Amino acid sequence: MSERRVTQREVAQRVGVSTASVSMILAGKSLSRFSDETIDAVHAASRELGYQLKAPKRNRNIVLIVCPSVINPYYATIIQGMEMEAKVRGLETVLFTTYWDTEKERSACEFAKDPMVGGVIFAMIPQQPELVRELNKVVPVVAVGDKQNEVGLDTVDVNNFNAGVLIARHLLGLGHRKIAYLSTSLNSEHSARVRRYDGLKAEISRYGQGAELSLFTAEIPALTELNTVDIEHRTGVSLAKQCIAKDPAVTAMVAINDMVAYGVIDGIKEQGFSIPHDYSVCGFDNIYPSTFSGVGLTSIEHYIVQGGKSALRLLCDKMDGKQSRAVESEAVVRVEYKTRLIIRSSTSEPRQS
Repeated sequence: MSERRVTQREVAQRVGVSTASVSMILAGKSLSRFSDETIDAVHAASRELGYQLKAPKRNRNIVLIVCPSVINPYYATIIQGMEMEAKVRGLETVLFTTYWDTEKERSACEFAKDPMVGGVIFAMIPQQPELVRELNKVVPVVAVGDKQNEVGLDTVDVNNFNAGVLIARHLLGLGHRKIAYLSTSLNSEHSARVRRYDGLKAEISRYGQGAELSLFTAEIPALTELNTVDIEHRTGVSLAKQCIAKDPAVTAMVAINDMVAYGVIDGIKEQGFSIPHDYSVCGFDNIYPSTFSGVGLTSIEHYIVQGGKSALRLLCDKMDGKQSRAVESEAVVRVEYKTRLIIRSSTSEPRQS
């Protein structure tokens, strides 16, 4: 015997409004006629009662974008790429920031079950993949991040391991043998950071000839991420100074991303050294400030805007039923963008002892 469907009349009775009002609110029509309190009450009642829209999911025109923060131009740029494509397709976007807080990620997953949400894009690999795989049973989900097999979600990928290899080859080719990797929190919840480190380490180990990789990290709690706007720059400054003090043989510093690299550059200069004469500096992401003449940072290009657009297109295919969800098939869909090294003035041959 099939389960009885909850009706709009029942939702209307719960809230104390007309069935027509419930229909318009859930369809996203003429919302200016209703107060925010009424709209919220209708959505809350529909969730509590288990009401399901009969309309096709493609008519749910809100895409929820989940990302750690927007202070780093990497996330701001990839989100803008998504919104460019959403505009073309007549979709609206809602942004949910987590600041790498797992509880906020859990809240985002609950919010995504709202009847008006047609699909979800994680602008990073989720910290709780199993939770997001469950969400994918309710609403289409796409993730953007590191190329890896175990996430079990449709993704737009960056090969961060290969990105680390490219940086290592560049520095080794210039003659650097003592290289340091400087990163914010480095753990399994931040796979892209780990894979970049793995790529660096593998290529330096393969090269041999006395080449070594040092590691300097800083654990950053979620609350600090939220309350410290310039946390990545501050971390770069601090780690650069630690590196200079603890490992003076290092001649090149590789930062986890360009924002941290800017702090590394300032930390080196504050200690009285120059770039690239005393230290070469590299980053990842090639965000637009890295192109400025006063910065000139050697970095890895990930094609951020194009990646954001591809994520939205992939999600739309799922919303339209053109792609099977991972929960219905063992297969997942991946779009991979090749990484490319952009060499600028922040790297050169190592200083002479």
